[in-house]
Amino acid sequence: MSDSMPAAAEPRLLLITGLSGAGKSTVLKVLEDLGWEVVDNLPLSLLEPLIEAPVKPSEAARPIAVGIDSRSRGFKPSRLVKRIKELREAGGRDIQTLFLDCAGAELERRFSETRRRHPLAEDRPAADGIAREREMMESLRRWAEHVVDTTNYSSNDLQQEIRQRFADVGDDVPSLTVMSFGFARGLPRNADLVFDMRYLRNPHWDAKLRPGTGLDADVSAYIAADPAYEMTVAQIEALLLTLLPRYRAEGKSYVTIAFGCTGGRHRSVHVAERVAQALRIAGHAPNVIHRNLDSAPQDGLEGKPPPASGGKA
Repeated sequence: MSDSMPAAAEPRLLLITGLSGAGKSTVLKVLEDLGWEVVDNLPLSLLEPLIEAPVKPSEAARPIAVGIDSRSRGFKPSRLVKRIKELREAGGRDIQTLFLDCAGAELERRFSETRRRHPLAEDRPAADGIAREREMMESLRRWAEHVVDTTNYSSNDLQQEIRQRFADVGDDVPSLTVMSFGFARGLPRNADLVFDMRYLRNPHWDAKLRPGTGLDADVSAYIAADPAYEMTVAQIEALLLTLLPRYRAEGKSYVTIAFGCTGGRHRSVHVAERVAQALRIAGHAPNVIHRNLDSAPQDGLEGKPPPASGGKA
C-alpha cells in the first residue's frame, strides 16, 4: 500500500447485549437489513482484534454490530466495560452499547412459550436464571448509551425502534416511518401523528375483499371509491408536507406517522402506502411498517356491518 494513500475511516461499532430473551436476535436482524455487518455470540477474546482490525481504503466502512451476552465465551461485564473505555479513550473510536432490558415476568412468559431453557438456569426455574443474569449485567446496563425496555414491545415495535435509532440518515434529516395498524389491536407506542381511517368504507364487509389486504388492487379501488377518500387523504398529505420541514428545523430525530383502521389490514394499509409514496415523490425516504397486516380477519373486531343501504361501518 502506498504511504500516500489515505486511511479508510474506522467503522462505527455497536455492542448489542442485555437479558436473554429480550430481543437480541431481532435487533441483529434489523441491523443486518439496514446494511450493518453483524456478528453474534463473539468470544470476548476476539472482540479486541475485531475492533483493532485495519480498514482498507478500498473497503466501505460499514458499521459493525456485535451481539454479546451471558452465553459468550469469557463474558465478564465489568472487564468488558473497562476494556471498551480504554479502547475508546486511546483511539477515539466510535464504540457504543445497546442494552436490551425486559421485566422478569415477561421473560418468564417468553421462555415458557418457546420452551427454551434460560442459559443460566439449566436445571432450575427460568426465574432463577433471569435474576442471576440481571445482577450480572447491571454494570453494563448502567454504562450503556442506549437502553431499550422490550417488556411491552411486539417484534414489530422493536424493529421500528431499532430502525428509528440506527437507520443511516443525514444528521439533520429525521428518520421517518409510516405505519399502519388496527385500533382493535392497540395503539402504536411510538407514533407522533395518528390518523383514523375508520371513516372510510370497510372492505372487510365485502366477502370477496375480506381475505385481501390494502396492498391488493381490488381492495385499494374499493377504498378509493369512497366519496370522502380523495379530498381527505390529499389534505392529510398536504398537512404532512407542511409539518415535516418544521420537525426538521426543530431538530426532531424521529417522526412516526401512523394510520389506523379497525383491524389494520385494509384501509390503514392502503392509505399508508399511498401517503408514503407521496412523501417519496416530495423527496423524503420513509420506512413503511404494516403492524397488523398478517393478522387474521375477525368479524368480532370490526364492529357492526354497514346497513344494506351502503352506510359506512
